Formats: sequence, C-alpha cells, structure tokens
Amino acid sequence: MENNYFNIMLSLVRDGGEIALRLIDERRSDLKADSSVITEADRSISRLTQERLRDLIATGDHVLIDEEDPRRGDYLDEAFLQKTRFVWSVDPIDATRAYANRMPQYGISLGLMKDRKPWMGVVYFPSLGELFCCDGRGAFFVQKAFTDHERKTPIVPIDEVITSRSVFIATDEILTRFEWTERECRAMVFSAAVCEFCWPAIGRGCGSLSSVHLWDFAGSWPIFERAGLKLRSFEDGHVLDRLEAGLFRKNDAPWRLKDFYILSSERNYPVLKGLIKRKK
Repeated sequence: MENNYFNIMLSLVRDGGEIALRLIDERRSDLKADSSVITEADRSISRLTQERLRDLIATGDHVLIDEEDPRRGDYLDEAFLQKTRFVWSVDPIDATRAYANRMPQYGISLGLMKDRKPWMGVVYFPSLGELFCCDGRGAFFVQKAFTDHERKTPIVPIDEVITSRSVFIATDEILTRFEWTERECRAMVFSAAVCEFCWPAIGRGCGSLSSVHLWDFAGSWPIFERAGLKLRSFEDGHVLDRLEAGLFRKNDAPWRLKDFYILSSERNYPVLKGLIKRKK
C-alpha cells in the first residue's frame, strides 16, 4: 500500500490544480480571523484532500494536518505524534493572496512524513504548469506537468556560490522584522512559501528566511533536502529534520514554528546569517 501513496499525492494535486484554475477568475474571497485570505479553491481542495485520505486516516496510522481544518491544533501533541506513523500535511492554496489577485506564483502543497521524518512531497504550481515532487527515493522538477509534453529533471544537490547575481527569497513579514545588509545579493519578496522552499532547490535563489506553519513547508521538505538544503534555526543553527511538537507554537498559532529558519546549503548558512540583522 505504501507504494501507492505517491500516486495518491500526484492525483490529488493534479485534480486540485484543475479546481484552482477553474476558480481563479472568481474574485470572491474572505478574510480569516488572522486576516489571511481564503477562497473557494482553498475550501474545495481541502475537502478533496480529506475525502481522498479518509480511508487511510480511519486506520489510525495516519493523520492529516490541513490548514483549513479547525481541528488541526488537536494533533500538536508529542505523545500523539510518537504513535502516529504517517503524518500528512496540506496547504490547499499556498499564497492565497496572490491567487486571489490572479498572480501565478501560488501552489498546492502536500507532504507526507513517515516516522516523523520528511518522506514524500508534491508541490504543484497550476498556472505555471510546474511540479516539484519527491517519491521517497528521488526528487524531480517537472515542467508542463500532467500533459503529454512533460519534461522531468532530477533534483540533485546544489550549493550555489553567492555572487552579485544571487537572489535571496523573503516575505513581506520577514522584511518588517529583519534588515538585509547585502547590496550585491538582492532580497526578493514573493510572499509565497512554495517559492521560498521549492525554487532554491533548482537554483532559483540561494535560500530563504521564514517562520511558517507546518503545511507551508511539509510538501517541499523532502524536495529541498534532496537538493542538499536544510532549514537551520536563525538563532543557533540547529537543523529541522524531524517533526517535534516542541518546535511549534500551540495556542495562538498552532503548528507555526517558534523560531525563524534559514533555508540554505551548509556552506551558505553562516554567509546568509551574517547578512541578516534583526531590527531593533
């Protein structure tokens, strides 16, 4: 059965992408309690994911942590995670504000952790026709995904030398809390976690800085690891390579990382950290 999980993931993001493309011209959106945007596409893809995984979840070996599920905070418990072998996490539409404004840099992100380690992941950019995926063994970048003209490229370890050509990916929230001190390597704002975590895996950027929710990086996690990139704490450099309840906030923002993390190669971590300063 485990061999079929990756096919389930691919079919989910493919069908979710069709939903996203069908609804993108509907300008209706709402604001959630935290002032983030939600659309009918978010709700529809969330329902689709819950339906497709219902039988697996019923076994008791699986749990789904869904951004749009009001019960998601109930699963943020160390004892629960220790006894649950498979943890799925979905962001039905990452970068919903971009999606609501018909911008193409949004994605559907679905990750699967096994024994609390990143294992499989798929991130699909429907408007760009690009798919990033990891089947548990290797990772791939697929252009013209889900068409007869797919072009599939293996993702291999990358260690970009930071130069005046380099781009560091940031979010608007990060730029309100930190200063970027390097004039040569430019910080670029996308406000899309799928871009922050997937694009550096193929050389579109030398790294990123973020403090996000599990569903924002779960799909990308095994993908950027195959590219030799890691999430390291901005404060002390520890590597995020395992799902531990203590790393996440619980009551005010369940499943949001407590610390800020730099995504980079091992060599570039101290370089990038030296270019980022907290605002006083």
